This record gives sequence, C-alpha cells and structure tokens, in this order.
Amino acid sequence: MKNNNESFLEAPPRDFILLGVSDRPWLELPLFAILLVSYMLAMLGNIAIILVSQLDPQLQSPMYIFLRHLSFLDLCYTTTTVPQMLVNMGSSRKTISYGGCTVQYAIFHWLGGTECILLAVMALDRYVAICEPLRYAVIMHRALCLRLVATAWLSGFGNSLVQVVLTIQLPFCGRRELDNFFCEVPAMIKLSCADTAINDATLAGLVAFFVLLPLAFILLSYGFIGRAVLRIQSSKGRHKAFGTCSSHLVVVSLFYLPAIYMYLQPPSRYSQEQGKFISLFYSIVTPTLNPFIYTLRNKDMKGALRRLLARTGRFCR
Repeated sequence: MKNNNESFLEAPPRDFILLGVSDRPWLELPLFAILLVSYMLAMLGNIAIILVSQLDPQLQSPMYIFLRHLSFLDLCYTTTTVPQMLVNMGSSRKTISYGGCTVQYAIFHWLGGTECILLAVMALDRYVAICEPLRYAVIMHRALCLRLVATAWLSGFGNSLVQVVLTIQLPFCGRRELDNFFCEVPAMIKLSCADTAINDATLAGLVAFFVLLPLAFILLSYGFIGRAVLRIQSSKGRHKAFGTCSSHLVVVSLFYLPAIYMYLQPPSRYSQEQGKFISLFYSIVTPTLNPFIYTLRNKDMKGALRRLLARTGRFCR
C-alpha cells in the first residue's frame, strides 16, 4: 500500500492491456461484427437527427434543440470508445497508451455527466409543454434553452475534471491488464494497488449528484405530467401527450438503469465481468437505439426526414 506522495513518484505505465473477451476468443469475431454494424447505425441515425432537426424549419422548438445535443452526445460517446474496441478485437495486440486511456475516460465521463443533466432538462421541457402549454413559448425561450444546454456541458466537464485529477494520481504497481473493453474510472480504481477510499467516496458523491438527483427530478416531473395527462378529457389528447413523453422515458430507462447498476456500488468491489458488458451496453446499444426511438415515435421527425430525403433525391438527379 502506498501513500499519496509515493503515488506521484511512481512512473505511470506506458500502456494498458484491454482484455475485453480475450478469455473467449470465439466471441471476438461476432462481437466485432455487432459493434461495427451498431457503430454505423449509431452514426447514421444520430447524424440524420442532427441534420433533420437543424435544417427543417418545423423542428425548431426547444425539444429539438435538446434532441440535437443528445444526438451529438451519442455520436461522441460511440466515437470515444468503439473505434478502439474494433482495433483491439481485430488484432492480436490489445493495448491502449496511458495517455490515450486517460483521454478516453476523461471524455467518456464528461459526456456521461452531460447526458445525465441533459435528460433532466428534457424532462423539464416536457413538463412545461404539458403542464403549462399556454406559457410554454414564454418560459422555454431560446436563450434559456441555450443556457440550460451550456450548464449541462459545463457540469459534465466539472465531473470529468474531478475524476481525472483523482484517477491520474493512482499508482498501479506494474499492473497493466484492464479487464474491460475500454478505459473508465471504476475499472481504473479497481486496477490500482493503492488505498482508493477517497476515489470511492468522491465517485459516490458525484454519482449522487449526476445520477440520483437528475433521476429524482425526472421522476418528479413525470409525476406531475402523469397527473396533468389524466385530467385531459379527450382520449386523443391524452394519447398525444403520452406520445410526446414516451420516447424520452424509454431513453431515460436505457441510460439510467445500467448507470445505476454500475456506479451505485463501490468501484473497488464491483464485478468486472458483469461491469464490462454493462459498459458495452450503454456505450454502444443506447446511442444506437436512441435515434430510432425518437424517429419511430415522432410523426414530426418522420415527416421531416421524408422531406429531407425527397429534397436530397431531387438534388442528386
């Protein structure tokens, strides 16, 4: 066990070995194919949502401002982790440099914290749209939306900065084998040979702030939304109100449930075997499904996508 002063003196490893599914070599080829297809779908789907919501004049409401940022987050999520995973699965050398690993978990946790806040902001938007429809345009004006988005990004950056500062001080005593598909803070804490009580406590506090508080706010918002929807006399009106919220609820579930499992336990005691596959789920499956969830359940988005494809077809002739 080393104290903090000694941890600064120890030279960091040059690189880490990302084990992934090295113990199951037969799984690498099918997983490589699944990741490649999922990555292409995530890129195409999220780029399509960004372009459609940006270019179509009918999709300029606050909801689509937030949706564009969510899609951009998902693009960055997958690009931060998946290319490295594909390279490692396609070769016998499964390493990542120390600097590359640090950059990877710094960006990954920046995006994660940002998405937690952004999903809460989107719940606020749905609350105002359904519970205060006559004042919606006044309350959710563009300047406020941009400030809320900036707050989400800056909060996520603060989350990442704190975690990076603490994690880069950890000594590894020559340990290089990281039992994961990519670098993230819980796996790095697990690998360290030092006393990680401070890291565990800080991570728990950040999880409470970035996961539990936004989730509590989202649930409270949807409690008020549900009460307002039940008061709507028209069944068509209730169905429309539910349709505007259901996509967001599905995305919240896909994002928060794995995050809660991963981070609401001490990193030094979590199961890496289960943890690495859950990490794989929210780093590629959720960003791949999000654009389809929002597109398939949103008539305005489907109409805008058809109009964009029609204009593109005429331009290409």
